[in-house]
Amino acid sequence: MNYDRILIRYGELSTKGRNRKQFITKLKKNILLVLKEFRDIKIELGRDRMFIHLNDTPFEAVKERLSNVFGIQSFSPVVRTDQNIEEMKTAALELVKRNFSLGKTFKVSARRSDKEFELDTNEINYAIGSHVLRNIGELTVDVKKPDINILVEVRKGGVFLSCEKYPGAAGLPSGASGKAMLLLSGGIDSPVAGYLMLKRGVEIEAIHFHSPPYTSERAKQKVVDLAERLTAYGAEIKLHIVPFTAIQQKIQEQVPENYTMTSTRRMMLAIADKIRQKRGGLAIVTGESLGQVASQTLESMRAINDVTSTPVLRPLIAMDKLDIIDVARKIGTHDISILPYEDCCTIFTPPSPKTRPKLEKVQHFESFVNFEEMIDEAIENMETIELPQEKENSEFSDLL
Repeated sequence: MNYDRILIRYGELSTKGRNRKQFITKLKKNILLVLKEFRDIKIELGRDRMFIHLNDTPFEAVKERLSNVFGIQSFSPVVRTDQNIEEMKTAALELVKRNFSLGKTFKVSARRSDKEFELDTNEINYAIGSHVLRNIGELTVDVKKPDINILVEVRKGGVFLSCEKYPGAAGLPSGASGKAMLLLSGGIDSPVAGYLMLKRGVEIEAIHFHSPPYTSERAKQKVVDLAERLTAYGAEIKLHIVPFTAIQQKIQEQVPENYTMTSTRRMMLAIADKIRQKRGGLAIVTGESLGQVASQTLESMRAINDVTSTPVLRPLIAMDKLDIIDVARKIGTHDISILPYEDCCTIFTPPSPKTRPKLEKVQHFESFVNFEEMIDEAIENMETIELPQEKENSEFSDLL
């Protein structure tokens, strides 16, 4: 007996009320995105469960991809039977035989959402458990930590059985909580910030500031690779590459050296806010952690934030560097981030940047340049890359 579908458990989505359907629809779209190369799968939506019909697609081929999709609490490959206790016992026995070896223990965990079924959960547990014991004499019961846990879900559409349960990424489906613009530098922190916002259901559009000839095409490709890595979590991401050379050079000419970092961050935030307006975003996301560098003191953040009234979200604000590195390794961005290609945040770093910049001073220094005109020109000349880069065919679009 082969698994023919996957049962998806929603977790946090189950707490949603009238807008639950909207969240579930987003989840379906994101699952189809990460499984787009498997053309035969079909998805069946339910209020508290989702089923992926494999149609001969091997479960192992999709298992790892599903584990990354936000909005999935857990999932199990399952076989389906009718609401017939004899069929259920036969299916359970076959599943246990497939996973059995000498010395293993088991238990039955039944869940009956269809209260009209003739047996309650305890009776289901007993009927299936005793049948398995009668047919596999070397097997013993352990209700606390069994080696084999037979999961049985009795639903209106039939009974679903499995001996496997895998954790999902939890959180909320990407896109369910609105859109924000992520400042993606190419370092370790900003991809982690993007990952954490994706987990809370935020659709991400990334913005990277590119300053040729001071920054190379390899540095640009590094950022593309980071953004593409984040799409593994069930998200499509637009990456905006903003030419920043002229603005950085003007800052170096006009602003005193110890204030150039503050002014640079202010221009980045101002550009991000204008792109946000054009793209319908609701917030800006950065990878800042309090006190980590000179531009991330409270005084610096206040001076930088002054250029916008848009919410600036900092999901890493209370994390130390080792915590951030641990997450980066977990999500697969760390090794890309440490590639030794320069970015515009480091090429003009002053030897002694102001850690407590005065807002009125940086405003005064910037008042001698028409930065607004330069900002508009940079946005007009930016390049946008859609990730993942391979185009969907019409068949996949129809599924969505």
